[in-house]
Amino acid sequence: MGLRRDADKTYRSTKEFSLIMIEIIPAINADNFEEIKRKIKLAEPHTDWIHIDVADGTFTKNTLWHNAADLALLDTKLNIGVHLMINNVERRIDDWLVSGVKRIIFHIEGSKDPDFVINRCKEAGVETDISIGPEESVIKAMKYKNNVDAFQILGVHPGLAGQKIESNVYDRIKEVRSFCSSCIIEVDGGMNKETISQAVEAGANRIVAASAVFNDRDIGENIEELKKSCRI
Repeated sequence: MGLRRDADKTYRSTKEFSLIMIEIIPAINADNFEEIKRKIKLAEPHTDWIHIDVADGTFTKNTLWHNAADLALLDTKLNIGVHLMINNVERRIDDWLVSGVKRIIFHIEGSKDPDFVINRCKEAGVETDISIGPEESVIKAMKYKNNVDAFQILGVHPGLAGQKIESNVYDRIKEVRSFCSSCIIEVDGGMNKETISQAVEAGANRIVAASAVFNDRDIGENIEELKKSCRI
């Protein structure tokens, strides 16, 4: 496990980077498991991955669905990633290393022992990503760049859906890219047709979107439009 990187090469030019396929992952920000199941069924024909937000009110001001045991009841072909917006991750990580979960995203600020969390995920064969919120340190996260699979840059404050994207998110993407020329950088929060191209231009190569996917229009069409927006 480790970041896709090449220490001997500088970050590719914007034009070259734009030719890389950008991954769009639908995100679910829900209060209950029934809503999660409903949206997963809607997304299944159009994606290989689904991203589920988890918040129990310890790391965020709000709560979302956060019962790991529910996942044992989930019947889906999709790969599941969970964004753990919780405190004391190291005490709870084993609950989330359940069948179907292929990616764990957690915050350093939500853990007293990030190395333990990363190692437990490795032992379980689960991808491990570090999320960096608007007020969290990029420098602190970069200490783990050789031990995780990707970094997530949050364009909004953790927890609440529908927030306006923070103005400094693109600079933070560039900052992470400057530390790691070929790592996976995911951007989550405030992603839509207008903001995705700026995120990709700054260096993102994976986009998580909730509202822009699960609106009143056809989900497949929404995803295709977002992919087109990645062409810079």
